[in-house]
Amino acid sequence: MEFLHALAAFFILTCSAVAINADSQCIPKSFGYDSIVCVCNSTYCDEFETVTHFPSGQYLLYTSTKDGLRFKKSIGSFSARKNASSLTLQINRGTKYQSIMGFGTAFTDSAAINVFSLSSEAQQNLMRSYFTSTGINLNLGRVPIGGCDFSVRGYTYDDHGNDTQLTKFNLTWEDYNLKMPLIKWARNLRNQNLKLKAAAWSPPVWMKTNYEFTGSSLLLDQYYQAWADYHIKFLDAYKENGLEFWAVSTGNEPATGIINIPGINSLGWTPQRQRKWIVENLFPSLHASQHSNVKLLLLDDQRLFVPFVLDELMEDESMQKYVDGFAVHWYYDQISPARILNNTHEKYPSKFIISTEASIVTVGPNVSRVRLGDWSNGEEYMANIIEDFTHWVTGWYDWNLALNQEGGPNWVENYVDASVIVNAKNDEFYKQPLFYAIGHFSKFIPEDSVRINIVPNNETGIETVAFTTPYNATAIILFNKGDRNTTISIADPDRGYITLSIPERSFNTLVYW
Repeated sequence: MEFLHALAAFFILTCSAVAINADSQCIPKSFGYDSIVCVCNSTYCDEFETVTHFPSGQYLLYTSTKDGLRFKKSIGSFSARKNASSLTLQINRGTKYQSIMGFGTAFTDSAAINVFSLSSEAQQNLMRSYFTSTGINLNLGRVPIGGCDFSVRGYTYDDHGNDTQLTKFNLTWEDYNLKMPLIKWARNLRNQNLKLKAAAWSPPVWMKTNYEFTGSSLLLDQYYQAWADYHIKFLDAYKENGLEFWAVSTGNEPATGIINIPGINSLGWTPQRQRKWIVENLFPSLHASQHSNVKLLLLDDQRLFVPFVLDELMEDESMQKYVDGFAVHWYYDQISPARILNNTHEKYPSKFIISTEASIVTVGPNVSRVRLGDWSNGEEYMANIIEDFTHWVTGWYDWNLALNQEGGPNWVENYVDASVIVNAKNDEFYKQPLFYAIGHFSKFIPEDSVRINIVPNNETGIETVAFTTPYNATAIILFNKGDRNTTISIADPDRGYITLSIPERSFNTLVYW
């Protein structure tokens, strides 16, 4: 039945495009949800070479569908005339918006545990899927400073009690055997081009008001400088091991430690206290160190908190020169409108906005945290990325690079879904719809691409965003969440018209030069 669905979707793919063979096809498997995963193992994994040039007057279309297509590649040609019965989307390359920093994932302890649980050949296929041009070509990496909830224990780099001078600061087994090897592997696959961003979840418990890794807490006043020094020591230690960072944030989800969300390593900050720490401790320490070029990101929390937390943090004029950008997470976006991001860009146009965490969290008793093949999860990612980029976001990170079938390991049982799920027992891993949703952007929109204007026709029901790339390509994302195929025309004043039938429940990337 899955084969018949995929075959049917193939025949309705486009009105004017001709399908051509992909490099190597997905091996589909159903786990009872509404779509499939692609199975990879030690001997096989689907791969699709990234095209960086194509003849003028022609285009490439890549389509993934709920029915089972994954990056199905088709070619077609421009027409001098518009299809009279289709709805039109107008490209305007002259109107440009933000430059794109890229797409990434997180190198947590749990991610590395899962990757290294596979055979060496399966590990290679997994890492290639993420970090090469035959995979989805991620270029950003997020690294926890010490432990987080996606570790197998609570720990920091100085669990020795009142060590104000941090004389006992040391990296851990997790750094040397999990995170650093995985990061270096990804960097080597990308020929050294991997931009790393760091964030701390919790300080050593002796620095905190509650003396716990989790729960409601603040930083004790006497440890403000020690906590800044801790960040510098981390950057020093990683640099000594051959890894340098592009950016560091002021801490993961500080609101978690204020409103006491259980089960997540955290440190609470009020805006006033955090501003004092940044101005008097963190920034001066960073500026005086060998890492003065590392960018400083503020917030690293839900965009829900932007209007009142971020604005209060930025009240001090000195913050304008200390802070390079604002990091937001996607949780609770449904109750925080995207216009918040527009307002932030208008207030602080010299600061970039970047989305640094997203994952599917399923709540409730007796529910599976991992939903293998759930297409609606991929649709949530697709809609969120389009929404973010049409509201000035410059980059987008997924959460854990890989998890197990439970959604862990996680030392506080805060399990979530992931783009890649590892089945170590069978020496295989599953690429979820989430993976392909990200890939429809990251594979075709490299760093330094620029968002351009595309005038939507609201009657199409197609969500879209468009870019020009450093390779002089135009890349257009087309997301059809509807339950019917929709015929549209793309109008480019320099090229002509493309008429497409966009399949129901599909992700599409259109590329031309």
